[in-house]
Amino acid sequence: MKNKKIWIIMIAVAVIGIIAYLLLSGGKKEQKVEFETAQVVKGNIQTTITATGTIEPVTSVTVGTQVSGIVSKLYVDYNSVVKKGQVIAELDKTNLTSELKTAQANLSSAQSTLNYEQTNFNRYQTLFNKGLVSADEYETAKLSYLKAKEQVNTSRESVQKAQTNLGYATITSPIDGVVLSKAVEEGQTVAASFNTPELFTIAQDLTDMRVIADIDEADIGGVKEGQRVTFTVDAFPEDMFEGQVTQVRQQATTESNVVTYEVVISAPNNELKLKPGLTANVTIFTLEKNDVLTAPAKALRFMPNEALLHEGQTIEDVDAQQKVWTLEGNVFKAHAVETGTTNGVLTEITSGINAGTEVLVDFTISGGEEAMDQQQTQNPFMPRPRNNNRQQQGAGGNQQPRR
Repeated sequence: MKNKKIWIIMIAVAVIGIIAYLLLSGGKKEQKVEFETAQVVKGNIQTTITATGTIEPVTSVTVGTQVSGIVSKLYVDYNSVVKKGQVIAELDKTNLTSELKTAQANLSSAQSTLNYEQTNFNRYQTLFNKGLVSADEYETAKLSYLKAKEQVNTSRESVQKAQTNLGYATITSPIDGVVLSKAVEEGQTVAASFNTPELFTIAQDLTDMRVIADIDEADIGGVKEGQRVTFTVDAFPEDMFEGQVTQVRQQATTESNVVTYEVVISAPNNELKLKPGLTANVTIFTLEKNDVLTAPAKALRFMPNEALLHEGQTIEDVDAQQKVWTLEGNVFKAHAVETGTTNGVLTEITSGINAGTEVLVDFTISGGEEAMDQQQTQNPFMPRPRNNNRQQQGAGGNQQPRR
C-alpha cells in the first residue's frame, strides 16, 4: 500500500513537470525585428525662434505746444493726411498779441531814451575835452548812455520772444504723414508751465512699419541683423507678413524676473493692413540652409548590435566619427559621412552618401522575452524585471554584450 502511494506521488510530479515544460516552452515566441528607414534627400534646414511684438510706425512725432492758451481752432482730425508746415491747430492769440505790443512799446521807449542819452553823452564828451566839465560828470553821462544802450538790446530781445510765442500759437505739422491721435478739442485750455502738452501724434509713412519684439534672454544669442522674419496678426489670421531683423537692442528689460531684449523687425505695409498697436506673432529664422542634402539626425545616432541579427546577417562597420547605416541584403553596412549644420531633427550631409539612399534610423522588436528586454532598453520609463543583465539599444545606443 505504501509503495502504491509513492508511485502515485511520482506520477503526479512527472505530470506537473511535463505540464510546466509545455507551458513554458509554448509561451516563448520568436522575436520579430522591424527597422525604420528614411531617405537621404535634398531639403531645407531651419531653426526658428518665436516671440510676440507690437507693430508701430518707423517714424512718428508727438506734436505739442510751448505756450499756454485756449485751443481756438482745430484743422485736422484722426487719420487726416497732412503735409510738412501745414497748419493743424491754433491757440487763442489775444494775450500773446498784447504781450508783443507791450514789448514793442517798451522797445520804442528804450530807443528814445537811448537817443537822448547818446546826444547828452556826446555833449559832455565835447565839454570834457575842453576842460569845461569834471571827469565825474563825464563818466556819469557815459554810464547813462551805456545803460540806455543795454536797455534797447533787452527790449529788442523781449520783442523777439513775444513774436516767437505768438508764432507758437499756430501749430504746424513737422512732417508729412497721417494723424494717429488727437488729444485736445476746440475750447480746451492747455498749460505749458511745466511740460509740453501733447496735442497730436503724426506718423510719417504707414506703408513703412516695424515690429518691436521682446526676445527671451535664452534666445537672443541666435538673433542677428538681416535674418528673415515672418509674422501674423490676429486682425488678418490668414495672411503671412514678412520682414527682417534690422536692429538688436542692447538694453535689457526685466519683468517678473524674466529678462528680454527688444528686436526691431521691418514690416513693409504696402496694402496698409498693418495698423499701429497690433500684436504680431513673430517667427525669426535664426538658421536657414536651403536645397542641401539632409538625413534625419536619428540616423547618425543609430547603431546596430549583434542581438538584432538573424541567421546569415552580418555587420560591416567602418572607423569614422560620423556614420550612417544601410541594410543591403543581409549586411548592415556603415557609411562614413561628413556633416554640416543641424537643427536637431535634420542634419546636413556634405559628403559620404548619395541622395535617395535609404538609411536606418531606428528599430522595434515584437514577440518573445527578448522583445521585452529590447523595448525596456529603448524606453527608460518601462519597468524592468529584476536580475536581468541584458541591455540593448536602438537608435543612438551602444551594444551591451550579453553575460
